[in-house]
Amino acid sequence: MANDVISERSRHLPAGRRAALLELLGTTGQLSVGEIAEQFKVSIDTIRRDLDQLDAEGLLVRTHGGAVSVASSPRSDRGMDVRMRMQTAEKEAIAELAAGLVVDGSVLMLNGGTTTLAVARALREHRELTLATNNLRIPAEVPVKALRDLYVFGGSVRTVAQTTTGPVSFQLTPGGEQLAVQADLAIIGVGAVSTSGYSTSNLGDAAMMAEMMAHASKVAILADSSKLGRRLFAQIADLGRADWFITDAPPPPDLAAALASAEVEVLVP
Repeated sequence: MANDVISERSRHLPAGRRAALLELLGTTGQLSVGEIAEQFKVSIDTIRRDLDQLDAEGLLVRTHGGAVSVASSPRSDRGMDVRMRMQTAEKEAIAELAAGLVVDGSVLMLNGGTTTLAVARALREHRELTLATNNLRIPAEVPVKALRDLYVFGGSVRTVAQTTTGPVSFQLTPGGEQLAVQADLAIIGVGAVSTSGYSTSNLGDAAMMAEMMAHASKVAILADSSKLGRRLFAQIADLGRADWFITDAPPPPDLAAALASAEVEVLVP
């Protein structure tokens, strides 16, 4: 690896070592604890402490046995466990706002992703909800007391994202007719938001999100501020398709103007 990145001084002073570690990780994208310890000629325990500190500061993502760079790979390439460690405070703030839109006894749709998983957890004070989702993490983590019924949409399983991709409908009997569903509110987490609309990196996900929105009376779109001003491969919908846009910080001026023009209410903590 790039030994020239690591000066003798950096090996021994914590601040210098951590700065060099981040530079090295930015070059390689991912490293194990053993690889880092070997490069810096320090103990594995020292590197573990460094990684824990840098993870707490949001400068890298700690993984089992190592770390990955926050900026080294596209968001879509990160596994669910890694993404759950990123922007956690922002996602929880967004989730509380989204949960505030939910009416007891209503029907909800939630799509895949870590932000909507945070919404499911935030439903702890709600009751008698019917929830339909393609997020395979939600059944284990949504508060049981909040539910009247819980349904998971079928289809192919995307293991990395821990979601299903398929029709927004249910088949009661094998080979039987697909029964369409209707929700009071669809809460949809997206990968990017720009003046052109909402987008994500996967075509199948985009199609399913758009279909969920089509089967809901109201739509709330969720995205933390790291996703603003970006556009990904697959377009989901124009800005005006949402009734609410929920994020953790005010959007940049051009996006804020476009949302206002589309009559989308922006909610921030």
